Amino acid sequence: MEKTLVICKPDAVERGLVGEIIGRLERKGLAILASELRLLDAEQLERHYFEHTEKPFFGDLVAFMSRSPVMLLLVVGPEGTVSVVRTLMGSTDPCQASPGTIRGDFGLTVTENLVHGSDSVESAQREAHLFFPDLELEI
Repeated sequence: MEKTLVICKPDAVERGLVGEIIGRLERKGLAILASELRLLDAEQLERHYFEHTEKPFFGDLVAFMSRSPVMLLLVVGPEGTVSVVRTLMGSTDPCQASPGTIRGDFGLTVTENLVHGSDSVESAQREAHLFFPDLELEI
């Protein structure tokens, strides 16, 4: 089994789209292993987005991701789950995302694009341990 982290970002929570996002994951055959509605702080976001800390958009990213709660999801499925989730999410830019994807159907801007999904099995392991440190995870 393969696990990945999905974050329903503040815009998804604010717009009431968390159920739709979870439903799409579950209808695809994936399962939610753990979930938590949580307000993220700057320290957590700096660890999560460490590769972006020196980029000019980092401050805006932290402000957006900490403005209201997010829904953290640990998703599990067969080998290839990371890739399946990324396909379900669609392109980062909702204007470029295909219809039928989460971002293609509901996304409004590149900045507020509803969901984050781990980009590799290695990232999924790091991110899962960051947000669900008390779970015994073998990814």
